Amino acid sequence: MTTPSTGCPELRGNPRTAEWAAQTALSRSAISGSVEKEFLLLLKLTSLLVASFMTLQCPARLALLGQQAPIEDGPSAEPAGNLYNQLPIDEADRATLRDAIRVRNYGRAEALLAEEIERNPKSQLLLTTVGSIFFRDGKYLNCAVAMKKAEALALLPHRDRFTLALSYIIMNHRDWARPELEGLAKADPRDPLYPYWLGRVDFDDMRYKAAEANLQKALNLDAKFMKAYDNLGLTYEALGQYDDATRIYQQAIVMNRSEQPPSPWPPLNLGTLLVKLGKLREGEAYLDESLKYDPHFPKAHYEMGVLFEKQDKDDQASKELLEAAKNDPTFPEPHYLLGRIYLRHGDKPKADVEWQTFQKLKQVSPKEHSH
Repeated sequence: MTTPSTGCPELRGNPRTAEWAAQTALSRSAISGSVEKEFLLLLKLTSLLVASFMTLQCPARLALLGQQAPIEDGPSAEPAGNLYNQLPIDEADRATLRDAIRVRNYGRAEALLAEEIERNPKSQLLLTTVGSIFFRDGKYLNCAVAMKKAEALALLPHRDRFTLALSYIIMNHRDWARPELEGLAKADPRDPLYPYWLGRVDFDDMRYKAAEANLQKALNLDAKFMKAYDNLGLTYEALGQYDDATRIYQQAIVMNRSEQPPSPWPPLNLGTLLVKLGKLREGEAYLDESLKYDPHFPKAHYEMGVLFEKQDKDDQASKELLEAAKNDPTFPEPHYLLGRIYLRHGDKPKADVEWQTFQKLKQVSPKEHSH
């Protein structure tokens, strides 16, 4: 990967300008305490990580992107017991770090490790540990920077390379994630997570036949991989193979009912397809199941609103759509359908407000994933 020289004005010019851009981008991710304290902490890391940061295409712009919900397949912030013992820190700091992570005080853990990295910048283990904590703290750009700095010291362990790939995916850079995942799949062909995530990357890139192949490969490695079934259902739906999609979604739903806790996504996906196919009563049952697992799930409330609107039950549709918008203020689609309902009832000013909100949110909303 080469350092970009054009296309991102924040990174053109002298190194001090680039470092300022990196500092600014990193400081936008909150750690804890006051903004000033947060900035000073990240400034310590930036002085160590800016060289690797510069290899990321336009990172200052990436910091402005909306971040998706944390990915469940990501690493635990809790280092394995033997890794705790291997960290080059004294026993008092080791105990402090362990306690901070146990109570999810990630800011305290990040601050401690930043100080240790300042003293020991050549420790890959310190960098990958803080990278994993950044990931769990939702600071995916910071995570990627830490992992790239660690990679400059030595080949990344599989766990950390996978964390880097997931960070790229969340930052909407599947083009960076793909080679990482392909390398992992080649190095460990028995792990179903790597073809699964390659399938998701393929799906997002609209390479649906490739997605099908990778998701089937994941299922060949793990026949009980519920999420692979669910995403394979999405792939068949995108290919227009609705019977296959329905069958696969149903398999995912059966497996999902045994999960603790069950995910709201598989019944949502089948319910959405059935509503699209005009099978409203069947679709409603699955949407109800989705909301049973997560009563505040914005997508399920939205799809229930779509269903009621198709049944000319505008009051019930509006209630569901308003609930969806309340539970996710960044979700554009409920506003579009609300506008259509308001216009049908002769309230053009309210319809215009909803459509303006829809257009504004549509410009900044990240791409949806199944889960």
